[in-house]
Amino acid sequence: MKLIYKIGCLLAVLLLVGCSKAPRPIYYWNDYQATIYQYYQSDSTSPEQQIEKLKEIIQKAQAKNLPVPPGLHAHLGMLYSNTGHPELAIPEFEAEKAQFPESTTFMNFLINKSKGGKK
Repeated sequence: MKLIYKIGCLLAVLLLVGCSKAPRPIYYWNDYQATIYQYYQSDSTSPEQQIEKLKEIIQKAQAKNLPVPPGLHAHLGMLYSNTGHPELAIPEFEAEKAQFPESTTFMNFLINKSKGGKK
């Protein structure tokens, strides 16, 4: 009976140890969602502050060796475009396209628009 009890305790401990590791996240989100929310609250933060926040998220993601979430580079590019810096927007659109190939059509449209193409 003691043997069954010891085996049961050992299995319980092994089960709990196996549960202690959280899965590695797919993307590094940090404050990205809050930053997007602030974008829609037009008086909350300036576009320049949002640009700095997004660049900070990218740097932290690189430090943790995790990719940024979908849309972050596109949003950063849009902020650059809106502040009169299309030359900075295009590399962000290219980065979004490279990381998320499904966005290629839309990113190509934004790149063309940033270069002064048809709207």
